[in-house]
Amino acid sequence: MTIRLLSRYVLALLFVLAGIWHFVHPATYMAIMPPQLPAPLALVYVSGIFEMLGGLGLLPKRTRRLAGWGLLALLVAVFPANVYMALIHEQLHIPGWVAWGRLPLQLPLMWWVWRVMHQR
Repeated sequence: MTIRLLSRYVLALLFVLAGIWHFVHPATYMAIMPPQLPAPLALVYVSGIFEMLGGLGLLPKRTRRLAGWGLLALLVAVFPANVYMALIHEQLHIPGWVAWGRLPLQLPLMWWVWRVMHQR
């Protein structure tokens, strides 16, 4: 198995598992949902569905690019929840370095999606 293929499968698995977690433990995501957003539970489930679909969509060549664009859009869309989590990290009993430290990790994750979506 090549590094590129392994990278694609690992990234797909990461998104599929994250999406499943939205349904297994929605309270985790509800806690970081900015209060200004409507229907927070529905948004948790919808984002979980799109994470799973995006992850699976990275696997076949014919859906890889569309899935990649969808995952990039999703990462941008969920960024406010990650910022909100950092702002209320004490309430959530999350160390500040973890809450704030994960924000810049969005960029390498987006880069990874970009690289995988352009694989042939």
